[in-house]
Amino acid sequence: MPELEEVRGLEEVRGLEEVRATLQIAKLKEEDLLPVFHCLSFRRSAAAADYHLLELDPALCAQIQAGESLIIRGDKDEHAVLCSEEKTYDLKIADTSNLLLFVTGCRTPDQLTDGPQHLQLVQAEIWGYANSYWELRRQRPKLKKLKKLLLESPYSGPPISTQDEVPESKYTMQDLLDRIQSSREELEAHLHTIHACEINGCWRILEFDYELKLLGHVTQLVDSESWSFSKVPLRSCLEELGPLEPTAMIEHCLNCYGRRYNTDEGEVMFALDEDKVCRAMALMLLQNAVKFNLSEFQEVWQQSVPDGMATRLDQLRGLALVDRSSRPETVFLLKVEDLPDDTLERFNALFSLREKWTQDDIEPYIQDLCGEKQTTGALLTKHARSSVQNGIKVYNSRRPVAT
Repeated sequence: MPELEEVRGLEEVRGLEEVRATLQIAKLKEEDLLPVFHCLSFRRSAAAADYHLLELDPALCAQIQAGESLIIRGDKDEHAVLCSEEKTYDLKIADTSNLLLFVTGCRTPDQLTDGPQHLQLVQAEIWGYANSYWELRRQRPKLKKLKKLLLESPYSGPPISTQDEVPESKYTMQDLLDRIQSSREELEAHLHTIHACEINGCWRILEFDYELKLLGHVTQLVDSESWSFSKVPLRSCLEELGPLEPTAMIEHCLNCYGRRYNTDEGEVMFALDEDKVCRAMALMLLQNAVKFNLSEFQEVWQQSVPDGMATRLDQLRGLALVDRSSRPETVFLLKVEDLPDDTLERFNALFSLREKWTQDDIEPYIQDLCGEKQTTGALLTKHARSSVQNGIKVYNSRRPVAT
């Protein structure tokens, strides 16, 4: 049952008789309404600029009520985003044709179920108003800047002496949160993805050559001790390799390229990930070559990985691209992290590299663009045009691409 709300300017206060007269003019029956009527009046200081509204979904609202914080992040040249501990949201202003009033002492119908049965007036003041509000939309965190910051001071191992230590740009977790438009949880996950580690309270990314050096120590030890790749003991690794490199770096390498688990006896073990190790070796071979003959690359690649591991082209997804139209067939480095973050710019970049893509080829390069409950197929439908070529479905640009 609706309740009547009246907006009355300045200092006048309506009485019951005036309310009843208004009901009669509006052709409303008093018995059809809740017996509580709000008489609203504007405070002299009420203004639109004093308040801003933010629309929250139930989950975010519950977090605020539980005492958690929402933080707006972004440099002066960036569009602001709102971050919880776990997610990142785009902030956009949504206009409304209705005037939104901020009222104190106003009771909603669900608060009046046990209210009075006789007619009652409630005087309430309007403290402010607005005709727009901030709307939140879940979006991917903007993490491209993260690796750029960490590459200002890559870690290449401990200095030989204090004289060799050069002052470098280093960032704590709080420094990164202040600079990167991401929630803490998403930022921590990406730090793990790019193999960053915390050294003396600051987050660093390892120089790739140093990371490969650490990995080489581990795989050589596994080979010399005849361990299974799925049963690499942490304690033995630290004892054997500790004289060569800091034990924290050895353990970090194992965390990057293996899965940690405990045996029934409580011993910490690692299972090396074949795909990650093979992928690292492929990156080592491809990073200094414009293009590589595919058959020659596959041969050299297999020789570069530890005995007992097998290389496969699907391990290169999102890292390198095979060109089967060239003669001979070639492979070249194309890392998804080097492509634009913006969806439209990403597709333009991909179609400038290759006019037509199969879904298997393009999928690794657009997977990270998918939002919640979105598929790569939906992205391709929106941003690409499909056709059949030699019995194979391929995708090309919907618009001309600058070359």
